[in-house]
Amino acid sequence: MKKSFREYHLFKILNSFEFDNFPLDVHLSKYFRKNRAIGSKDRKYIAEKIYTLIRWMGLVDHHCTHSHEWEERCRALNALSIKKSLKDTSIPLHIRASFPKDLFSLLQEHYGEEKAFSLCLASNTPAPTTIRANVLKTTRQALFAKWKEKFSILLTKESVFGVQFEKKINFGALDEFKNGLFEVQDEASQLVANLVEAKPGDQILDYCAGSGGKTLAFAHKLQGKGQIYLHDIRPRPLIEAKRRLKRAGVENAQILMADAPSKKNLLGKMDWIFVDVPCSGSGTLRRNPDLKWKFSTEMLHRLIEEQKKIVKEALAYLSPKGKIIYATCSILPQENEQQIDFFQQEYGLNLTLKPFRSFPTEGGMDGFFGATLKRLEN
Repeated sequence: MKKSFREYHLFKILNSFEFDNFPLDVHLSKYFRKNRAIGSKDRKYIAEKIYTLIRWMGLVDHHCTHSHEWEERCRALNALSIKKSLKDTSIPLHIRASFPKDLFSLLQEHYGEEKAFSLCLASNTPAPTTIRANVLKTTRQALFAKWKEKFSILLTKESVFGVQFEKKINFGALDEFKNGLFEVQDEASQLVANLVEAKPGDQILDYCAGSGGKTLAFAHKLQGKGQIYLHDIRPRPLIEAKRRLKRAGVENAQILMADAPSKKNLLGKMDWIFVDVPCSGSGTLRRNPDLKWKFSTEMLHRLIEEQKKIVKEALAYLSPKGKIIYATCSILPQENEQQIDFFQQEYGLNLTLKPFRSFPTEGGMDGFFGATLKRLEN
């Protein structure tokens, strides 16, 4: 049977997608960049269909009668009543939740069956789009006043810098974005970055900086005084960070490559260290639903060891009275509370306040964790 224009591209994207290579969002954007003939409405339809399919793939596969080929999966999804299946007790709970058994079991073990199930269902909903006003250049009130007639928006409840959009828009095309007045950032991510209670003149090390999202969220606290160092083992995100810092008007930040000889000059001198470690991403699966199908207990154990190694390395740069923030976008205790217990016992650290936790909720924040620690007083 001849495929429609949308179906042709839908299956071309799915058949070329490999779970072990690029993340789904990267794969999609690369495909759309190469195929400019696909209009905005078609892109929206294709992307939504693919995300729905990947989110519910466990349940879809349960209803596939012949194979797990993408065309068969699409047919099964079209015929499926998700609402009805969620109540079907003959289907194992992790399949109804459309989660891998290992990951669902870990959530169930810690949170109980009911909460684990609701966390999975929330993780299968589309994530809201939230921006953070760059207070070096504007306020969220000014942005809200400018946008309220054009877009369907509301102010975030917890973050004093956030505005939530009810529909996705092309932010890159807005003058406010080009002029560095805001960045796209989930509300929970904004709150974790806000744990850095820096003052003007402080020295800050963003140890796993990536493209600088967290640095951009706390840079204003220094009021241009002091210094922020953005460090990562991956050069490419740091190049992007440099562009973002320039656009945002952050002038007291510098890129610190992993092999930079100047790193040794920073040992024991940092007032704040922010460590946003690589993790399972279990709190942000709404945005990256393909991640859950890559999950394994072996992967989790590898990440836990990597997190320990990173924190040990970062601690060498902490001044005697400095504070280190450990952050993840995970909701697994193995990556959060259990790691904090380990750091306290192993490195003589103490929590300075109750850790920040958020959970994925429909229409709400992503799942994040952040804990502030300092060395025990001698």
